[in-house]
Amino acid sequence: MKLTESLQLALKNIVSSKVRTLLPVLGIIGGVAAVIVIVGLGNGLETYVTDSFASMGTNTLTVSIMSRGSTRTLDAEDMYQIVDDNSQYLDLCSPTVPMMGYVKIGSETVSTTSSTGVSEDYLEIAGMTVASGRGLQYSDILTRAKVCVIGAYLNQAYFGGNAVGQTLRVGGQSLEVVGVLAQKGDTLEEGGSDDCLYLPYTTAERLSGSASTYTVTMRDEDYIDESIAALEASLYEVFASDDYYTVTSMAEMLETMTSMINILVGVLAGIAAISLVVGGIGIMNIMLVSVTERTREIGIRKSLGAKERYIMQQFVIEAATTSALGGIIGILIGDGLSAAATAVISQVSEGSLTVAPSLGAVLLAFGISVGIGILFGYLPAKKAARLNPIDALHYD
Repeated sequence: MKLTESLQLALKNIVSSKVRTLLPVLGIIGGVAAVIVIVGLGNGLETYVTDSFASMGTNTLTVSIMSRGSTRTLDAEDMYQIVDDNSQYLDLCSPTVPMMGYVKIGSETVSTTSSTGVSEDYLEIAGMTVASGRGLQYSDILTRAKVCVIGAYLNQAYFGGNAVGQTLRVGGQSLEVVGVLAQKGDTLEEGGSDDCLYLPYTTAERLSGSASTYTVTMRDEDYIDESIAALEASLYEVFASDDYYTVTSMAEMLETMTSMINILVGVLAGIAAISLVVGGIGIMNIMLVSVTERTREIGIRKSLGAKERYIMQQFVIEAATTSALGGIIGILIGDGLSAAATAVISQVSEGSLTVAPSLGAVLLAFGISVGIGILFGYLPAKKAARLNPIDALHYD
């Protein structure tokens, strides 16, 4: 019997017992759909995290100084010297001094704006551009100028798009707005990425204390280990202990986050795949019933010269076809659920996360569904192939 004939006969038998076939196939459908949605969500999360870290710069190192308890200290000038001494690996440096006070614009108080003291290089480090006015300059740092650069949200929401030259207050200190940053987020909203303010770190240190965190860029991400080693060696010379500082790489954090997402997705997909096994057991049961019901048919075919491998082929193809149909339906449902999940997430979340299953995941899910049909269809097929034709013909 040709393969196409076996396939046609399998489809005919499936159609003739639609209800009985549908029940065990539901497990295949649910398992495939769940795996596709979970893998798609994992891909979306990985892309979202990668884009988020890329916006912060994967070529950056964050140095946190915890010198409390140490007799030695490190100030901004010392950090700049360390960067200069290791210029073959390190490039730009910016102290970061978070401000604790609220931003006051006229009679209004803004509690959501993140205010940070930085150097003149920070905007370049963070990949920000100035839309109007100017950025912070070295002279601002040197003279502890009372100036600031604000995000697009503050500019639109409180200054009507004309913030340059206006004044605001941070922590009781009056600052002149000298520049407005280009919009980063898709929408301007309170507490978003555009709700920010940057002032010279020297000015911020007078209000909030010395810098304890520094952002340093690497000249080449391919030498990340060497860059970290050089930086840590210089810090160790200052503190004579590694208990008073930490060096964190954005690239390493991204790799760790991606690894955690992949592990989580793998575990969830494995749990979802259990329903595929349940569906396979169901298919095996209906195939065993089918063998029993078609015993006389099998006996007639064997008495007419049908070989065992043809009988086995017929029942294996029927089981594989049944599970393949379930896999196709599951793929369609999984794609529909992925699109719906993307729409829901975009409505309830500020970020844009796309649940997008990869082609490889779809093909893998389909292949697993067919494989399960073949695996669980083998035992009934073997039973059918080994039936004695005389006993089968006398079966009632």
